[in-house]
Amino acid sequence: MAGKKLADLRKDYSLNGLTEEDVLTNPFLQFEKWFEEAQAAEVIEPNAMILSTLGGDGYPHSRVVLLKEVDSTGFVFYTNYNSHKGIDLSIHPVAALTFWWAELERQVRIFGDVQKVSDAESDAYFSIRPRNSQLGAWVSEQSEVIENREVLTKKLSLLEQKFSDQVVPRPLHWGGYRIVPKEIEFWQGRPSRLHDRIRYRIDLDNAWKIERLSP
Repeated sequence: MAGKKLADLRKDYSLNGLTEEDVLTNPFLQFEKWFEEAQAAEVIEPNAMILSTLGGDGYPHSRVVLLKEVDSTGFVFYTNYNSHKGIDLSIHPVAALTFWWAELERQVRIFGDVQKVSDAESDAYFSIRPRNSQLGAWVSEQSEVIENREVLTKKLSLLEQKFSDQVVPRPLHWGGYRIVPKEIEFWQGRPSRLHDRIRYRIDLDNAWKIERLSP
């Protein structure tokens, strides 16, 4: 491997700190605050997040997806229900999310239960997607083996003709999932690897408890 040895790669973090007094009492509002700061810092695709699921094979599976909505009920993304991640979630409806905003030396970790969003929510989001993305949802049998790329381009051409004079409907195999968090952790890089970690955790009274974790 060219360049520095892996063991020699390191960076000292020093942009900001994070204390219990800094954070808001509601983790969703704290997330929105950090997300706005990530946008202001011109982080590339600040809504990109690593989604980790548990497969039927017992192994964790991770990939990058895009956050499309967040409110007091959870974090929403959209995908093909028949994809590997969709199959994972049908077997084990739990997931973890990780956001990494390098420009701010920040990370957010989330885990919780997963549920499908309503058909009305999926319809509403699908209706505002670019038309090419709508067609793409019909074209792709996500995660399935295909012979070559031409398979996709031919199918896209046929669908463009089929829907040429009409609104593209949402495929029944495509829609949203909502991760309902049990824990949300905000991580701020600090010097000497003594990073700040503030965790929100649902307690027995269904209220958010704020705790500091050792780095």
